[in-house]
Amino acid sequence: MDKRSFLATALGSAALPFTGPASAQGQSTNSPALLTVTGAISKPNRGPLDPVLDQMMAKQKISFDKAHAFDFGMLAAMTPVTIKPTLEYDKKPHQLRGPLLADVLKAAGVTADSGKLAMRAVDGYSPALSMADMRKYRFIVATHLDGKPMPLGGLGPLWAVYDADRFPDMAAKPVDQRFAFCPWALYHIDVQAAGV
Repeated sequence: MDKRSFLATALGSAALPFTGPASAQGQSTNSPALLTVTGAISKPNRGPLDPVLDQMMAKQKISFDKAHAFDFGMLAAMTPVTIKPTLEYDKKPHQLRGPLLADVLKAAGVTADSGKLAMRAVDGYSPALSMADMRKYRFIVATHLDGKPMPLGGLGPLWAVYDADRFPDMAAKPVDQRFAFCPWALYHIDVQAAGV
């Protein structure tokens, strides 16, 4: 099969509803997954990494036996939080909206209070954030920027971000140094329990 045929088949099948293990739990996604949470979770809704269909994850050396996949609708159905940080790209405040990252993790069955999150963007950028800092800074999974869904190719469709302006320790830093733990185009989070 040539690469174009493979991509057409993969993209076409990604648009179909997921009918794997999640169906039995009533938590299947109705559209393609945008965020996959793996690691120390207790509410999986999909099975292990499929090296054929999960090409980007496989190429970025991600591996898992179970995961919780979120589509846009699942994230949009969560209680949104709005923040207005000054962004490094134009040094102006912008409105970002999305669920708290803590709520997303809770939906995936994360119960650990300590440990870290290895977050990954589509370009491979993968900062590690402690669970304590995720809560302290009230990280959100932003789905909207200035009232509009964020497109892939911009900062979206998802961005793990916080309101740096609200925290004196971060607001004291130059604006281009405030968002090192904030991967835009976020698509994967590996929850690593303390001691891992």
